[in-house]
Amino acid sequence: MSTTPTAAPNSGAAQTPSVAYHAPDALRLFRECFTALGDNIERVVVGKREVVDLTLTCLFAEGHLLVEDVPGTGKTTLARALAASLDASWQRIQFTPDLLPSDITGVSMFRQTTNTFEFLPGPVFANVVIGDEINRASPKTQSAMLEVMEEGRVTVDGAPHSVPRPFVVVATQNPVDMSGTYPLPEAQLDRFLMRVTVGYPDTRSEVSVAAGNAGAPSIDTLPAIAAAHHIDEFVQVVRQRVAAADAVVEYAVRIAQATRSSPYTRLGAGPRGSVALVRAAKVRAASQERAHLLPEDIKALAGPVLTHRLLLSPDAELAGWTGESVLTEILANVPAPTPGGPAKARS
Repeated sequence: MSTTPTAAPNSGAAQTPSVAYHAPDALRLFRECFTALGDNIERVVVGKREVVDLTLTCLFAEGHLLVEDVPGTGKTTLARALAASLDASWQRIQFTPDLLPSDITGVSMFRQTTNTFEFLPGPVFANVVIGDEINRASPKTQSAMLEVMEEGRVTVDGAPHSVPRPFVVVATQNPVDMSGTYPLPEAQLDRFLMRVTVGYPDTRSEVSVAAGNAGAPSIDTLPAIAAAHHIDEFVQVVRQRVAAADAVVEYAVRIAQATRSSPYTRLGAGPRGSVALVRAAKVRAASQERAHLLPEDIKALAGPVLTHRLLLSPDAELAGWTGESVLTEILANVPAPTPGGPAKARS
């Protein structure tokens, strides 16, 4: 196992002001912080602003992110840039077949001097946990992540231990070179709020990277933009200041339900998927300084939030269907709510 030590706070960083969710300018401050973080990350993740914004959406929605793509596209760079942009603790775990659950969660060690057991926390006790090539670990080790990703705590020897807040897992995996890997089970995939692919850069961005990207900072010198407590405060801004009309929430639920009844799937998105979709959509609305959801927010995030929760039928796979193409058809067939409907909203 390889872990990276907790990063030291960047002095002079994290200038984002504290904000109460009921402050009149709370949404403006959220948008400014969201934009500043995105600009900072994009200094090293060149030409991938949409992926960067999805990563930040996942962070402020208190979810976890699965980054899946071929080698060399910047998966780990994206995760490290996020960690560097926060004045918060972070750890990196290199998943390998011989990694044990206790290597992640920690162990209880007997201290002869005090005649007691002392808990030694593992690398999962950080604000940002980067899991490189998570599908290379055994299912037993993968399952050790389930409790902490869902409940924000681990249980060792019957005693619960809470991880710090905010807490986000950014895991990477390669869709190729699958020899000797263990595909993530559906139960663990469902714990990830989003799955994104970085993709190859465009020609201009790749030329800039290949030429050394003169003037661009390295990840180690990337300044921190916001502290951990700022993230917690802005999570509350999203929860308390962005309202969702019943019709828009029902639209998200109908999309999730359609994935379950689709003839192309044998397993669709469960209720956790529809909840995640609304949570992520609220962050998107707040990032545009809006206090209400639009159907466009649901549509824009349905792919990253739902496709990894779909299990296609064998016939659909043989016919060339993918989770993305199935969801595209569902979005085309599920009618979006029209303006002027009931004003009742859920906060």
